[in-house]
Amino acid sequence: MISWLAGVLLLLGALFMLIGAIGIFRFPDFYTRMHAATKATSLGMGLMLAGVAAHFAGWVVLVKAFLVMLFIFLTTPVAAHAISRAAHRQGVEKWSGTAMDEMAEPASSDPEAAPRDHPPTSS
Repeated sequence: MISWLAGVLLLLGALFMLIGAIGIFRFPDFYTRMHAATKATSLGMGLMLAGVAAHFAGWVVLVKAFLVMLFIFLTTPVAAHAISRAAHRQGVEKWSGTAMDEMAEPASSDPEAAPRDHPPTSS
């Protein structure tokens, strides 16, 4: 019974990773591709690690798999955010269907309205 559970978890993990890989090719711009690369593959890796932990069923394997999953789920979103923020600052073009840009500079000339983490620009 455990081998069936492990097999299903491994197949589901591989399916999610495949969906993430297809999303990298199918999505229109850098930001949506990065979303596919981080969200689907993180879940896929978590399911695969759960399958490995279920198959071997030892405490050492279970703890190691849990720690690796925890590391992936904590670092992947942070890294994706940092990369997308750097890409936005470098002016990487967005898809024409993008409805909202929350990181766009405000239209007003009021210095208080500008984001505080950007250095002031001299005119």
